[in-house]
Amino acid sequence: MSALAVNLNRRLREGAGSAWFPYLLVAPLALVLWGYVVQPMLATFVESVSEDGTANYAVFFSSSGVARASLFTSLFISLASVLLCGVVGVGMAFLLKRFAFPGRRLIEAFILVPAALPPLIGAIAFQLLYSDIGILPRALQQLFGAERPVLAFDDIAGVLVVHTFTMYPFFYLAASAALAGMDPSVEEAAYNLGAGRLRVWRTVLLPMLTPAMVSASLLVFMTSLASYTAPLLFGVSQTMTMQIYINRTNGDLPMASTYASVLGIVSILFLLLMRWYEGRRSYRSQSKGVAHQRREILNPFGRWLALAASILATLVLLAPVATIALVAFSEDGSWTSEVIPSAYTVENFITIFTDPKSLQPILNSVQMSLIATVGCVVIGVLIAYAVRRLNFRGRALLDMAVMISWALPGTVVAINLISAFSTGSTFSLGQALIGTFWIIPLAYFVRFLPMVFRSSSAALAVVDPTLEEAARNLGASWWRAFRTITLRLMLPGVIVGALLAFVHGVGEFVASVLIYTSSTVPISVAINNRMYSFELGTAAAYGMLQIVLIFVVMWFSSRLENGGRQAEQWTN
Repeated sequence: MSALAVNLNRRLREGAGSAWFPYLLVAPLALVLWGYVVQPMLATFVESVSEDGTANYAVFFSSSGVARASLFTSLFISLASVLLCGVVGVGMAFLLKRFAFPGRRLIEAFILVPAALPPLIGAIAFQLLYSDIGILPRALQQLFGAERPVLAFDDIAGVLVVHTFTMYPFFYLAASAALAGMDPSVEEAAYNLGAGRLRVWRTVLLPMLTPAMVSASLLVFMTSLASYTAPLLFGVSQTMTMQIYINRTNGDLPMASTYASVLGIVSILFLLLMRWYEGRRSYRSQSKGVAHQRREILNPFGRWLALAASILATLVLLAPVATIALVAFSEDGSWTSEVIPSAYTVENFITIFTDPKSLQPILNSVQMSLIATVGCVVIGVLIAYAVRRLNFRGRALLDMAVMISWALPGTVVAINLISAFSTGSTFSLGQALIGTFWIIPLAYFVRFLPMVFRSSSAALAVVDPTLEEAARNLGASWWRAFRTITLRLMLPGVIVGALLAFVHGVGEFVASVLIYTSSTVPISVAINNRMYSFELGTAAAYGMLQIVLIFVVMWFSSRLENGGRQAEQWTN
């Protein structure tokens, strides 16, 4: 055995130039992905046909019943979300990138605030703002003396409002990048040839924006299809994710697995479609020109109108965060029929940090997220290196396997783990993980591994491979060259990915709600439980802590990205 270890150590020192090395590195990584991503998916499918064969699928695809209605409702909500987010996101991108007007910088400063809200907190904020118990409908009811709340959003309309507000940044970012890289001389040439504004938009701008809009559409569609918190809070029970939860809590795991299998297949198909389309570069500008100059609004009335609209847009963007902050300082049980809470206190925050029972969800979330993040960093960095730098058969499959979990909704990931680890297996060391502490960190690892992988892969793409090769030519082992050169240069990207994985783990709710126990309640589940106990102040206080954490991480990530750009300049 010692001779084998010596031989293995010697071979590792030889480095990545050997033909066997990629497979030696990839084998354990592939085993991890098989054991915790792919094999649980297969276990879910096996569970869905375990009792009555294909009977569950026959029920699912029958002409009537909840299952088929849930699929159609989920698809409708996803398509409507794509349309609404596209209109808002592309419109905002075109407005902010093409026009100069008073208040533009104010909107740009807060345009991405919705992306910083955890899904559960964002849905709760909109419920407190725009539902029939919300601040705005009650204020309008009181103002107009109406019998019922005015302009209250509920049911599917409420879900679409939440989706539009929280997901339009996908379109905004994609369209902004496309507009920034678009050569203005193409548009100017069309005008010079006599084309009107509508024709230029239809024949020039829209085709050039198509790749970005299709990519954003697929992202919004997949995210909407996986949405759970908005349907939960706005009472839309006939969606795929809600039916997975309902069947799971009712003890019908085979039917929950059927829903999960169908939803997983649909999500993976859209992931494949997105990757296929992103690989196609259908529209390119071959000309070279100067950057597009913003058009100044000179009309005095137009400038005042633009300023008023900018202030209103800023208030709308900040309203969810302000609502959570307001309610976080309200006394539990004090807000009933009033427009805003009538009694305020700091006791909510004091209780969270002094009461062991209230503090435990925070400690649970931090601990479980840290464990998952460490696993994501170790596996994600090595997979990124293997995919980017090593040449071996099956590289595309490895890339696809790590991204599958990105396409899977949290409810599907939870059902997969329940199906795979409700009994002992090789990958759980013979122990059943359901009902233990370790199942939630494992769920976080599966869900957020793609974040670290993508961030690490992007950072590695700008690191010159000849630096590592030069170190090996000078006698350094592969491990030493990787550790002292490659890893250090890609470290900012790795840390950004790790921070994103950690903060998403702290705010994760969709998978946690299906697999938590009384001793492993994470902060998101604690928020949900407090909401249903009418402890709105404490629930919002938990949420405010999450928001502050996310803003700190976003600030720190931006600093690291600047450092990464400096490292890129150094390597060049």
